[in-house]
Amino acid sequence: MRMVNLAGAQLGPIQKDESREQVVRRMLALMDEAKAKGADLIVYPELALTTFFPRWYMEDQAEVDRWFEREMPNAATQPLFERARSYGMGMSFGYAELTPEGRHFNTSIIVDRDGQIVGKYRKVHLPGHAEYDTERAFQHLEKRYFEPGDLGFPVWRTMEGVFGMCICNDRRWPETYRVMGLQGVEMVMLGYNTPSVNSQKPEEGLEQRMFHNRLSVQAGAYQNATWVIAVAKAGVEDGHPLFGGSLIVDPDGTIVAEATTEADELIVHACDLDATVFGKTTIFDFKRHRRIEHYGLICSQTGAVPPA
Repeated sequence: MRMVNLAGAQLGPIQKDESREQVVRRMLALMDEAKAKGADLIVYPELALTTFFPRWYMEDQAEVDRWFEREMPNAATQPLFERARSYGMGMSFGYAELTPEGRHFNTSIIVDRDGQIVGKYRKVHLPGHAEYDTERAFQHLEKRYFEPGDLGFPVWRTMEGVFGMCICNDRRWPETYRVMGLQGVEMVMLGYNTPSVNSQKPEEGLEQRMFHNRLSVQAGAYQNATWVIAVAKAGVEDGHPLFGGSLIVDPDGTIVAEATTEADELIVHACDLDATVFGKTTIFDFKRHRRIEHYGLICSQTGAVPPA
């Protein structure tokens, strides 16, 4: 068995006026709790260091850029790296990345037990819109503040396994999991910040949104015989509610741990990476059973085109 004692570090709301240092102290407290429970790897949410700023319309680029990190680690996040290294604990978290060339991405990293960044992922499937929308109850301006990720869906061999990452809306796309699945992924780590209310479909209840969250994660795990951990930032941020529901799903698609609050909360589960073998070799033996000659539409068009 290749065991990874996995911790999902859900964060409660982060208000607009909270500093990185305040947030990092909360993240460190969850890391200390994870260490006490024997965790080998801790996973934090999307945009873990700040409020979900894409809900705010901003025209001043300097105002936008203050939400982004120009280097990683930096002075605010260095304590996370030092604590994780001292614990011999791997780590993954999301943040807004501003590159030296001035490009903006919604990014996640994976850090090994020695405190070294071994992988970086940039969110591919950006939801929302780019300009102010008067028809929306609140704004969702990821397309305004981020570029689509340019790194694809890589995986990394680290911590005795094969690990991949994705972010929030990526979880709803089967292509996300399949590209990693074709690289033999054994654990997918994803963070999300998902509103409790759909501003374009207000009649959709919270339970339905939670159902879709579980469904997308469970389907991706089962269809690719991989562990998936999905970690939320939750609660009411400056009047805007985000749902929690952080969960760990095994390679059979079964939920094995799930958060019950919308606050800072840790979920932990011992994951055997060898539990992925049966699905990869028997249920979904890609090498023997895939028929790529019939999948051309997936990579040849975007929108759905019904027959004439």
